Amino acid sequence: MTPPADPADVAAVAAQLGREPRAIHEIGHRCPCGNPDVVTTLPRLPNGTPFPTTYYLTCPRAASRIGTLEGSGLMKEMQDRLGQDPELAAAYRAAHEAYLAVRDELGAGAGQEVPEIEGISAGGMPDRVKCLHVLAGQSLAQGRGVNPLGDEVLDLLGEWWAGGPCVERPGSDD
Repeated sequence: MTPPADPADVAAVAAQLGREPRAIHEIGHRCPCGNPDVVTTLPRLPNGTPFPTTYYLTCPRAASRIGTLEGSGLMKEMQDRLGQDPELAAAYRAAHEAYLAVRDELGAGAGQEVPEIEGISAGGMPDRVKCLHVLAGQSLAQGRGVNPLGDEVLDLLGEWWAGGPCVERPGSDD
């Protein structure tokens, strides 16, 4: 069993989101600045609602840059490429399967079956591209090479952390 998230990390995520985070299982990825930038969430929220977003991007700077990419038409371009490139489509389907496998493992470990969202991952996978935030979150949490479109998003983001932490982590000396 994974220990509960460090209270300082939970406080940093709350500051990033502007609200208390829900259903954090663990920190999925840490920004080079030291703050969490992705949390791995349980498949059910505390109130019992199914929650398909296993990898939740929390860094407001990365999220803002991704929002700009979404507004640029990148999702449509990626969607079109999925329909034209069988290799890309197969890799994206494999990313979907990898996402589901982790969510199923988290659910089993927490005693949370989620039949309501069985086979549904996030971000539009495996056939659509509808949320670049989720795709980038998966690439950060599971590593490059798992989600080709998430990797592309990360390549386009640049160094969102270069200006220093997006929020001050409680207990830091900075």
